[in-house]
Amino acid sequence: MSVVGFDLGNESCIVAVARQRGIDVVLNEESKRETPAIVCFGDKQRFIGTAGAASSTMNPKNSISQIKRLLGRKFSDPELQSDLASFPFRVTEGPDGFPLVHVRFLGEERTFTPTQLLAMVLSNLKVIAEGNLNAAVSDCCIGIPVYFTDLQRRAVLDAANIAGLKPLRLFHETTATALAYGIYKTDLPDHDQLNVAFVDVGHASMQVSIVGFKKGQLKMLSHAYDRSLGGRDFDEALFKHFAAKFKEEYNIDVYQNARACIRLRVACEKLKKVLSANPEAPLNIECLMDEKDVRGFIKREEFEQISTSVLERVKGPLEKALAEASFTTEDLHFVEVVGSGSRVPAIIKIITEFFGKEPRRTMNASECVARGCALQCAMLSPTFKVREFQVNDGFPFSIALSWKSDSQDGAPQQTLVFPKGNAIPSTKALTFYRSSAFEVDVLYMDTGDAQITQKISTYTIGPFQPSKGEKAKLKVKVRLNIHGIVGVDSALMLEEEEDVEVPVSSTNEAPKEATKMDTDDAPSDPASGTDVNMQEPKSADTTEGASAAENGAQDPEERSVPMETDAKVETSKKKVKKTNVLVHELVYGALAAADLQKAIEKEYEMALQDRVMEETKEKKNAVEAYVYDMRNKLYDKYSDFEAPTEKEVFIAKLQEVEDWLYEDGEDETKGVYIAKLEELKKIGDPIEARFKEWAERASAVSVLEYCIKSFREAALSSDQKYDHIDIADKQKVINECSEAENWLREREQQQEALPKHANPVLLVSDLRKKAETLDRFCKPIMTKPKPAPKPQTPLPQTPPPQPETQAPEPQTPEQQQNGDGEPASEGGVQETSSEQMDMDKPENSADAGA
Repeated sequence: MSVVGFDLGNESCIVAVARQRGIDVVLNEESKRETPAIVCFGDKQRFIGTAGAASSTMNPKNSISQIKRLLGRKFSDPELQSDLASFPFRVTEGPDGFPLVHVRFLGEERTFTPTQLLAMVLSNLKVIAEGNLNAAVSDCCIGIPVYFTDLQRRAVLDAANIAGLKPLRLFHETTATALAYGIYKTDLPDHDQLNVAFVDVGHASMQVSIVGFKKGQLKMLSHAYDRSLGGRDFDEALFKHFAAKFKEEYNIDVYQNARACIRLRVACEKLKKVLSANPEAPLNIECLMDEKDVRGFIKREEFEQISTSVLERVKGPLEKALAEASFTTEDLHFVEVVGSGSRVPAIIKIITEFFGKEPRRTMNASECVARGCALQCAMLSPTFKVREFQVNDGFPFSIALSWKSDSQDGAPQQTLVFPKGNAIPSTKALTFYRSSAFEVDVLYMDTGDAQITQKISTYTIGPFQPSKGEKAKLKVKVRLNIHGIVGVDSALMLEEEEDVEVPVSSTNEAPKEATKMDTDDAPSDPASGTDVNMQEPKSADTTEGASAAENGAQDPEERSVPMETDAKVETSKKKVKKTNVLVHELVYGALAAADLQKAIEKEYEMALQDRVMEETKEKKNAVEAYVYDMRNKLYDKYSDFEAPTEKEVFIAKLQEVEDWLYEDGEDETKGVYIAKLEELKKIGDPIEARFKEWAERASAVSVLEYCIKSFREAALSSDQKYDHIDIADKQKVINECSEAENWLREREQQQEALPKHANPVLLVSDLRKKAETLDRFCKPIMTKPKPAPKPQTPLPQTPPPQPETQAPEPQTPEQQQNGDGEPASEGGVQETSSEQMDMDKPENSADAGA
């Protein structure tokens, strides 16, 4: 099971995988840790990632970058319109009001949605991960900005689906950073909370979060962000500065040339990095435009001056994050800065002045998000056992439900369901009294962001038919899932059936339209350890109290009692029948199921086309390499292994194929290149075979001669270890060796008479076969083991005689008594009868007593 974390950056992406020893960042095909988030469309295939970055300068109008800026946004979005001014590719408004990217691909104009383009990037990242793990990758965790809306989150899930991935969670980048920071901390306090501010300045956005850490857990306290404040804004300030300067000094307008714009932006990005470490830096570009070389120079003070408008916006998210957490700068223990844009010294200076403490860099600024995502994926995966660490993440927006009342005027009503900072995931239940199908809208509330569309989706609940003809009691479950996507999970119609045996005491109050919100205990996330047992917010009570009073509903005190408790009180009196009610979902701007399936099929077709083109390139390169390699060898080591006339013909054939490769064969199919290579190999393979036979023949002859000599010497030897072998068998060995020797001498004479360019008669394969045959025949004879000696039957109760020793003559009892009673020496064995042993015992005992 794959455990992979993807950091989808605006400029570049990073892939991290979980292993038994920890988290590793995967290298791409160029052995780099960061992969550009670029898709370049060529005449025959796509170039994604590093290949796309290499092709973008030559093909700027078909190179799509900064895809995250296009995702899930209306074409009329002011921020999107501002971004489009700097994009070299063409973007138009689609029929649904969302952007469409125009490119020229496979010789024709095509349009792609941002979701499809993001799927292409994810497909490339998937290939990188699979190449590193040597296994299929499906389950993963994808990092997203905290400010992503419901529609943008759905777009990321659709893109992952198109790419063949199954995200276990869309993880906030700020939370991923906090997880990567806290899970390795062994000195977190048990009771007191360690408050850390994380400032992430990326390529296009700035995110600030304040996190509280305790031993084994983290809690997200506040979020703040600026979607259009990042490292690219400093690049843009430098770009505009030098574009105006070059127009004045060199009379060239880079805005009129897309390729010149790209080259200048790349140079400005490098210049920004140099200024981060040096007080001044030069800028030199050869042949930028109209064959003119340009030069520039800038100091860090001037750079900060032209970036004043960008730097002034840095404090905004910092102040907002502190205010939402109800903290002062003294309440923070540490400030951590991450992100590629955080290396600008002016930003560090502003952060230091604001918090009153020096920011720290204890994590890798570019890789922390990918590592946090991989850790979260490992927590969600049964494959890995991760240290227990609870991740209590909060939702950055407030979510409300809106509907029209069942009264005659149909007045709209609204209630807050998930307040800002609500735990993820979470489920809440609302109770409605309705007589027919109705609609519920899911809305954003008080976002303070004009770019966020208020209405998210509409759910139609019904149709349903109450059995008693009265208003039905409906329990609607609203879920904020692990990805941060809100939706109506289910709807149940509850009907009470009277029990005849048990009398029911009730107030006989007629049911009236009411809406009551209960909080269910959402299943805890085992990975994050988030406790989603929520209490009903007071703001919701106030809103519901007003709507309930208007419709004659229960008072707030009664509504605060969970619905399940009411049911328990009446279980002995009434039975509740539960019926599932159909819920129809309409998400504004989301990809329909049919369109999603078409996108999956289209991505598969394009991936197949890319694979075919890559294989075609490999075959073409193989033909070209064979031509160069064979021609060089024909003039060198193969020169004697082909007849002079035939060699000249073959060299001419190679030159013909080389010319064909750069003319008519420049653009051919895979099969044509395979056929051309086989045609050349029909001539070249025999030459290679003759050279190979010549090079290996000497060693093969030596092996055979050694076998002949070894077995013959063993058969003629008078060594005692061969005495047990029959003379007839030895003679067979000698005869077999002589036969092999004669065969070898005869073939060597024939081979010496032939020129090198003739087909050999003494083949290496025959020599090896002859040596194996000789070894198989002679070895069993010459290694026959000696026959084992016949065993002698031992005397009863007597140890077996030692080899090559003679036992002494047996002595009479009198002779034994005359001696000292010691056993026989010099290897002799003394026999002692059982009677004598019994007699000796008392004597020894008496002696011992005396």
